[in-house]
Amino acid sequence: MSVEARLDAVIDAALGSRIVGCVVLVRRDGQPVYARAAGLADREGGRAMREDAIFRLASVTKPIVAAATLRMADLGLITLDDPVTDYLPYFAPASPDGVVRPILVRHLLTHTSGLSYDVGPDISDGLSGPLISLEENLRRLAAHPLLFAPGTGWEYGWSIDVLGGVIAAINGSDLAGAVARYVTGPLGMTDTLFGVADEARLAAAYADDRPPRLMGEPEKVGDEAEGYTVFSPARIFQPDAPQSGGAGMAGTAGDVMRLIEALRTGDFLRPETRAAALANQIGTIALRGKDAGKRFGYLGAVTVDPAAAQTALPVGAVDWSGAWGHNWAIDPASGTSVVVCTNTAFEGCNGPFREEV
Repeated sequence: MSVEARLDAVIDAALGSRIVGCVVLVRRDGQPVYARAAGLADREGGRAMREDAIFRLASVTKPIVAAATLRMADLGLITLDDPVTDYLPYFAPASPDGVVRPILVRHLLTHTSGLSYDVGPDISDGLSGPLISLEENLRRLAAHPLLFAPGTGWEYGWSIDVLGGVIAAINGSDLAGAVARYVTGPLGMTDTLFGVADEARLAAAYADDRPPRLMGEPEKVGDEAEGYTVFSPARIFQPDAPQSGGAGMAGTAGDVMRLIEALRTGDFLRPETRAAALANQIGTIALRGKDAGKRFGYLGAVTVDPAAAQTALPVGAVDWSGAWGHNWAIDPASGTSVVVCTNTAFEGCNGPFREEV
């Protein structure tokens, strides 16, 4: 059976019962081998999914901000060993022992800063939270102690939000201005913004259920055992929300493909920067849970042991997800790039659909 037929079967089996709609794109050696928009962008409105549908990106924002940082490093505007306090003097959270140790830019890129998402509701995480400035958001975050001394562990969390503050400060603008200057502008990612380029193309947001349920405002998704995530579908329309480098953008699957193809090949980054970005940068420090067979580069997780990671991805593949219902992967060895955008959380992010695709 061809790749196209197998992907069609996976998508068709999930539509309606597990996801409402999706856009799936696959390229190999820069050439499109699969592109499909399937299901509904808005089930209640009867609006079909389109390939140019706009999605709330959640953590797919992170590689955009990381790419801007790497591009700025290539241009000599920043180094990965710069302390965060060089740019944000107020951002100096203490380690668990009370000692303030420097957080470096590379700690933010690799999520080895000691920052986590386990903080109070007074901080905005890009999915929901108070409407305050980015600086105020980061000042509140800096008041919380780190989980561990920078560089001594791995924890997914606020690192890229802080990185967004760093590159905005260097650019002398808000984060949107820095991202537009160094990534979305040069790569022609015209629909990727801290806002919505065309509301008529925005996909509605759905939560896991059988069938998926339309999200309310706000909506709690998850369970007591794994914990809940609070989503605010209206967040993308609130210009006074802090621009979250970790979760605050919206865009299309096509724009995301432009980004990951530029990170896989071409001259967007220097060859040595690109190679480092797609390689393990955390040594033997393991990710937790079902991702234990993965490490982390500058853009996403790097598979080192597919069995331990419970993934069909090969050794050396780089991937990550976005909580609104997305995932992406790059396999440098085969020259393959995959982007999957759905409008269903969490199934499209880390449910069975991800591995099936």
